[in-house]
Amino acid sequence: MTEPKQEMIRYPASRIIDVAKALSGDVRLRILEALGDKPMSVGQLSDALGVAQPTVSINVQMLEQAELIVSTQGANREKICAVTCRSIQLELPAKPGDGLHRTESIRMPIGMFSDCRIAPPCGMAGRDGALLGSADDPRVFYMPERTEASLLWFSGAGYVEYLFANPLPPGVGLDELVVTAELCSEASAFQMDWPSDIALLVNGLPVGTWTSPGDYGDRKGKLTPERWKSGTEYGSLTEWRITGDGSCVNGRPAAAVTVADLDLAFNRPIRVRFEVLPDAANARGLNLFGAAFGDHAQDIVLSFVRYA
Repeated sequence: MTEPKQEMIRYPASRIIDVAKALSGDVRLRILEALGDKPMSVGQLSDALGVAQPTVSINVQMLEQAELIVSTQGANREKICAVTCRSIQLELPAKPGDGLHRTESIRMPIGMFSDCRIAPPCGMAGRDGALLGSADDPRVFYMPERTEASLLWFSGAGYVEYLFANPLPPGVGLDELVVTAELCSEASAFQMDWPSDIALLVNGLPVGTWTSPGDYGDRKGKLTPERWKSGTEYGSLTEWRITGDGSCVNGRPAAAVTVADLDLAFNRPIRVRFEVLPDAANARGLNLFGAAFGDHAQDIVLSFVRYA
């Protein structure tokens, strides 16, 4: 019998939610029970609990993320799981912000925009690569089906805007606000040399413009469905970072806008807009990729960073 590595693990207040989620499922508690005396493989856990292996694997992953179990590779390349401790201790939060991670991130599906200005050519595709509505029909941007989009595009000038909640309670300082998304220009079919100036605005303030070199379609996107045959395949993962000193795009200084200028408040949404301005030097639209398209398995991510 293999003993746990520790008698007790102490979790700070910022880990309470992770641990609570891991312990809130019946299957996960049964996994901990089964591992109480000895390590077991995922297959052995499946047999012991009478639960399908994919279900066991998903629940094991949640317990691993909470550091309640640890996994190693067995002699036959199977995953061997063992508990990490006999008991846990949770520190309760003592002041606002104690229950948050240093970086809190919100992931927004690309179809969940709250406002837009779109002109054809334009369109959307779902996770399976099928068109939503009809191509070049702006009405699809106002239909309920838009929430299922994993790729959206428009040519020329236009924008899509999203409303994000602010997870930081009153009195908790913010050092950086970071937006990441996978984007590229928009051309008919695709055009590798087709620059477009894609600006990001937060609460109406321009925080930086990224010039996409082109509309990429020279190869299949790593995640793009095989069913998709319409040219654009992938984009570039682009980062806008707003700090106390200003903002930057992909690490390069971009604007003088600071976190303080954004006038963030706990009870007000944060407006994040991707826009190609009418007077841009390269007003050639954009493609915005979701988690099932392109090269990166993510939607739009807004991260709140605290240094301490």
